[in-house]
Amino acid sequence: MPLFEDPVINALILVGSLVLLDRASDITIANAVKISDIARFGRTTVGFVLVAFCSSLPALSVSILAAFTERIDVAVGNALGSNLVNVCLILGICLVLAGARRTEKTRLLTFMTREEISSLYFGLFIGSAIPLALIYMGYASRLVGVVLLAIFVIYTYRLLKPKDIQERLFLDSEPKPSLLKPALLTFWSAVVTVFVSYFIVDSASSIAESLHLAPAVIGGTVVAFGTSVSVLMASVRAIRRGHADISLGNIVGTCFVDTTLILGATLTIWTFRVDMTIFSSLVMFSVIANMFLWYFLSSERISWREGVVLLFMYFLFLVISFSGIKP
Repeated sequence: MPLFEDPVINALILVGSLVLLDRASDITIANAVKISDIARFGRTTVGFVLVAFCSSLPALSVSILAAFTERIDVAVGNALGSNLVNVCLILGICLVLAGARRTEKTRLLTFMTREEISSLYFGLFIGSAIPLALIYMGYASRLVGVVLLAIFVIYTYRLLKPKDIQERLFLDSEPKPSLLKPALLTFWSAVVTVFVSYFIVDSASSIAESLHLAPAVIGGTVVAFGTSVSVLMASVRAIRRGHADISLGNIVGTCFVDTTLILGATLTIWTFRVDMTIFSSLVMFSVIANMFLWYFLSSERISWREGVVLLFMYFLFLVISFSGIKP
């Protein structure tokens, strides 16, 4: 049973919770990066994994809590919908903003290493192949969740394995600040994130029931957008500072975390099979968006026009989702 029955009250709770979630996740990301620097981890690879994981913390908290409270449609919809929000909406906005800063096309791959480029392609492949496989199977179970978690652990270990020895030797000569303050801020902001996630799941589910909308639709649209606000803010900041490659890496890295860690954890918690056919439209739009991005990356240049295409795709997805029309 939801805490409140009035849809207006639930809407206010949802909006307020999303704002608080964004602030808490922003504090978590900032202090987690400080911990990474103080602990003297590798800057590029570890930073990529850390920022992508922290950006996905709201979505992870919401999906796990939704699974525990038997709102599995909201949980899976949030995990899959976050991918579409990241690629179409967030990346689309970033490309339009980047295009507004300059008239020529934005070079992204020129300043990225071969390992970083391969990580982008692998993230897009995982973000497309796994949802398609689940739609083909028609269901998802706890075993599938364990496999997804294994993919996340193995690939993360592979990324973290190479170490920059020169950077470590250089950092070892510098004084080491205290870890206490950023660690405490990270812990308490993460606790707030998990606490607020309960109200997001409860209010979103209540709104879906009052408006006679499927929980999967609310999870894949409203909740997915709310839990991706931190990704949007981090990516926009990177674009404003002229780092389009960092923004792209954060977005694709978050998609990889959403598809493996978040979806895997959700399915592992849930004891029954999940009917994946109700997410067919969401998965198909996500796969098409990933294919578009793959094609854009293969040209090694992306302009504001590609951003407009991605934004139009997300608009089309919203129209179809809320109208009940199946493509």
